[in-house]
Amino acid sequence: MDVSVVLGLLLAIGAILGANAIEGGHLASLLNPSAALLVVGGTLGATFVSHNLEDILAIPQQLSRAFKRQKMDLVQASEMLVTLAQKARREGLLALESEIPKAGDPFLARGLQLVVDGADPEMVKGLLETELVLTERRGHGAAAVFETAGGYAPTMGIIGTVMGLVHVLGNLDNANDLGPAIAVAFLATFYGISTANVVWLPLASKLKARSAELLALRELEFEGVLSIQQGDNPSMVREKLKAFLHPDRHGREAQREAGQDVA
Repeated sequence: MDVSVVLGLLLAIGAILGANAIEGGHLASLLNPSAALLVVGGTLGATFVSHNLEDILAIPQQLSRAFKRQKMDLVQASEMLVTLAQKARREGLLALESEIPKAGDPFLARGLQLVVDGADPEMVKGLLETELVLTERRGHGAAAVFETAGGYAPTMGIIGTVMGLVHVLGNLDNANDLGPAIAVAFLATFYGISTANVVWLPLASKLKARSAELLALRELEFEGVLSIQQGDNPSMVREKLKAFLHPDRHGREAQREAGQDVA
């Protein structure tokens, strides 16, 4: 579970409810089933129309990705690839076959399998580059569904408010009820803006971040697999992979290297 997602949602919702309470409002004053139905139902309906069925059916899986953080340690992945390069130099590329089940990432496992099978270097490069493009495309596709919902939600809120005002203007006989009726009408806009900026758009941003993390890992693995196939010296492999590490991780890598040297 990614604590930042849960904490962020609770903080945003708490801030909205807290501000409402400070202004003297009550929780009941923010509840309106018809407005909620219009905004949520209308947003989902418009989003479904905008995307393929496969993208819609994948929503539960994407929500799980947003709330569940998968640890991706680029430094650890770099060191594993250096170790594989050392084994390949000592025992040959065929010796890597026993390491394929331990790869963890299907992308790396596929790359190692191609190398072990003796595939042409250009073929390995082409296949893995295609997989990288597809990884990036899938990541953007997952976030696009939630971005679409975030775009439609405020508009659905405005539609709900206009509908509410139409009913208000159609019943002007009782002036005492105008204030509460107008307030209820504007709840739809409140729901639309709130769901867009508290739920849909933040989840889209989180999915983009998840995809960026996965893509960074696979780009590092891509370079490592090509270097191993070329028979590069393990020290050279390490230097190549350093370019993929975030600057603040270089210190951690240096510490690991120092620890290995001491050992």
